[in-house]
Amino acid sequence: MADNKTRTPAGGNKPKPGPGGQDAKADSRAQSRPVSGKTPPGRGGTAGGRGGGGGGRGGGARGGNTPMPGRRPATPAPSRFSPAMLTWGAVGLVVIIIVVLVAVFAAGGGNSTTNASFTATVPAPASVVHDVTNIPLSVYNTIGINSPSATVSPPTVLKNQPPLTLNGKSPSMLYIGGEFCPFCAAERWPMTAALSRFGTFSNLKITASSHTDVDAATHTFSYYGSTYTSPYIHFVPVEVDSNIPCTSCVNNNGYRPLQSLTQQEASIATKYSSSQYNPSATSAGGISFPFVLIDSKALISGASYDPGILAGQTWSQIAGGLSDTGNPATQAIVATANYMTAAICASTGNAPSSVCTSSGVEAAAKALKIG
Repeated sequence: MADNKTRTPAGGNKPKPGPGGQDAKADSRAQSRPVSGKTPPGRGGTAGGRGGGGGGRGGGARGGNTPMPGRRPATPAPSRFSPAMLTWGAVGLVVIIIVVLVAVFAAGGGNSTTNASFTATVPAPASVVHDVTNIPLSVYNTIGINSPSATVSPPTVLKNQPPLTLNGKSPSMLYIGGEFCPFCAAERWPMTAALSRFGTFSNLKITASSHTDVDAATHTFSYYGSTYTSPYIHFVPVEVDSNIPCTSCVNNNGYRPLQSLTQQEASIATKYSSSQYNPSATSAGGISFPFVLIDSKALISGASYDPGILAGQTWSQIAGGLSDTGNPATQAIVATANYMTAAICASTGNAPSSVCTSSGVEAAAKALKIG
């Protein structure tokens, strides 16, 4: 569904134009699909794929000469290699190929070939989890909310709303998205970083967005099957759809379903996706992926920054760059994480103080006018 409205960020820069002349949030909304009243809400997101194809070259056969008339074909030269040597050579070649493939996967580049229909969701390497959950405080403070290479849109601040209580716990934070969604892929990096300042993740997975969507195969995490523990905030992630194509899954954006929203989650998402609370809402209605609600104090609907800034980078490269304040992807991720952190701090009574009183978070809180 298309939306010509452009959200004016509160306390931040104007969104960066995307591939279609829109910012990342507008691209996210344009690619989203409205939620059907007969299916669980939260099925928004990006499902429109890019078309394309290439034609092969034609040509005649090469190489084999036809014997001259009246002459016998030349007798083949005797083989210089015995059958045993050829067998061992083939075995050696197979071993080399396996070693190379293992090395590529270990480096963070596995499961992302463009000729595959999707990227498998597998346990996240410990090194990747460590790097994204242990970004140095100096990096958070140096970047603050400044991202010169990629415009970051701040969350929408909500006023006079009741605390968000999920599963009997408050304050809570609700995320709704899908593994196929490139905008969710971008948002999970700063969301994982921000939440790690208040608690601990376990069983995180790595995956990539759809191979046929915009910003194809953007490397990211998946929250499906993960757990999060924190004394400050209760986090509820819902990955509605996988990234595995499914032609019969019309109610899941064309991908295999993963999780369904509870009645409470669906009601909350529908409420805050309306134009009453969400400046990015469209006349067609529906929930845009990603949907992030932080204790009814801050709302994120769509991408906070352009996923294209992560293009061509593996999980290890993105995570490994999070200590470099000059890295464009790091700037976008950390600035977004500081905004999220400020919203969470507003819900926790500025606890823990070591996080909430840091200069990067205070800069975000001042820009949002939240506290």
